[in-house]
Amino acid sequence: MAKIISIIQVKGGAGRSTIATNLAGMMESKRVALIDCDIPQATSASWASIRQGNITTATASDHLQLVKAIENLNAEHDFIVVDAPPRIAEITKVALMLSDLCLVPLGASAVEIWATSDLLKIINEAKEHKPDIDVRIVWNRFRASTRSAQEFSEASHTELKLKELSTKLGYRVAY
Repeated sequence: MAKIISIIQVKGGAGRSTIATNLAGMMESKRVALIDCDIPQATSASWASIRQGNITTATASDHLQLVKAIENLNAEHDFIVVDAPPRIAEITKVALMLSDLCLVPLGASAVEIWATSDLLKIINEAKEHKPDIDVRIVWNRFRASTRSAQEFSEASHTELKLKELSTKLGYRVAY
C-alpha cells in the first residue's frame, strides 16, 4: 500500500508542481507514481513525460478520476505524489482525505497567507473525518535573512496554525 503525499494550495504560482515533481524525482529509487490534477495545464505530467526515469504518471481532472487513479496505482507503488489544482474543489477535498501527508507550499507574502487561510476550512472539515491527516507548510522561495520573511513566518503561525517543515526552500536562480 502506497503512502500518499498531496501538494495542495489554492493560490496559483505557489510552487505545487515544482515541489511535486522534485519530490517524485528525489524518491525515484522507490516505486513512485505522480498524479497531476492541475488539468489542462498539466505541468507535472509534462515534466514526467520528458524526464527519463521510472516514475509512473497519471492525470485526473476530477475527484472521481483521482480516486480511480489512486486505486489503480496503490498496490504497485511505494509512494503516490498528488499535484492538486489551484482551487477549492471536490478534487482538493478528496486529495486531503486520501493523503497520509499534505504539503502546503507557502511563499513569504501576505497574499499567499490570505489564500491559504481559505484552505483551512477544508482542512478542518477533512480532519473531522480523518483526524490523523498530517498537514504541513513547506516554505517556498523563502529568504530567511530578510525581515519580511520572518514577519510572514510569524504571521502564518498566528493566522494559519499549521505545522511547518523544518527545512525551507530558498529563493535561488541557477545558472
